Amino acid sequence: MAQGRVLVVAATHGNERNAPWLLEQWRRSPQLLAAAGLELQLEIGNPEAFAANRRYLDRDLNRCFRPDLLTDASHQEREVQRARMLLAEYGPDGRQPCAVAIDLHSTTSAMGNSLVVYGRRPADLALAAGIQARLGLPVYLHEADPAQTGFLVERWPAGLVIEVGPVPQGLVTATICRQTQLALEAALDTLAAAASGRLCLPQRLQVHRHQASVDLPRAADGTPLATLHPARQHQDWRPLQAGDALFWHADGSALGFSPDDPEACWPVFINEAAYGEKGIALSLCRRESWVCSPGWAEALAELLLP
Repeated sequence: MAQGRVLVVAATHGNERNAPWLLEQWRRSPQLLAAAGLELQLEIGNPEAFAANRRYLDRDLNRCFRPDLLTDASHQEREVQRARMLLAEYGPDGRQPCAVAIDLHSTTSAMGNSLVVYGRRPADLALAAGIQARLGLPVYLHEADPAQTGFLVERWPAGLVIEVGPVPQGLVTATICRQTQLALEAALDTLAAAASGRLCLPQRLQVHRHQASVDLPRAADGTPLATLHPARQHQDWRPLQAGDALFWHADGSALGFSPDDPEACWPVFINEAAYGEKGIALSLCRRESWVCSPGWAEALAELLLP
């Protein structure tokens, strides 16, 4: 593997326009991005969907990196073929192998500038902790959800998602672009510190650990019986209390929050426009503080040291 090479992906979802706009600016004028001396591969994740301004054409590309989809020749959807192409070019055994993948996304939810980590790989946690120490960004730890798998960054030795919002699908705004670039530059600075053996992690990593996803109330035919309550809109990262209004009915009545786990009260991706098809109105997390292990930094450095 080429040590220190980093894959930066934009438009994994074709209607998320801010990161690909930035990527084109960086290609034209590399000095606009502080790359911290790292070798970068800048790639449009789903160029066909991007050209059509659609999230995807056949299948969500950011769910196409499951081993069964990648290896089963009967799956010829355009996004599955694109996932194979990205791995063949930039994967650990690819023609231009990369050690780390940074996947740039935007969301219609009020997530602000945040990080998404899948599982507990030590190198991923080191990268998240390094960025959090620099910018204070919240970290959503997505794990133990068998219905949502096959994410792009999972197929690289290390990586995470930078998620910025709220912004409507298909719209480019200066604020979202600036926040995306700040987070990416913090990620690259963290990686450069690991590559030089000088990465010092904070004592603790603050995480919001995924517990469950919640759908709208629905009729037997799947029709929504309620919408998200207006008091919940744009309230990502703010805890819910038992009885708080969660869903709103057309007659004006509300359905309150009734937690199975009182600690799983921190909502994220509230009313994300693209998640309706996945049956997700919001996800609930536990808020935890983890001691940063020296082994995390060592794992990241091992991938990056020359």
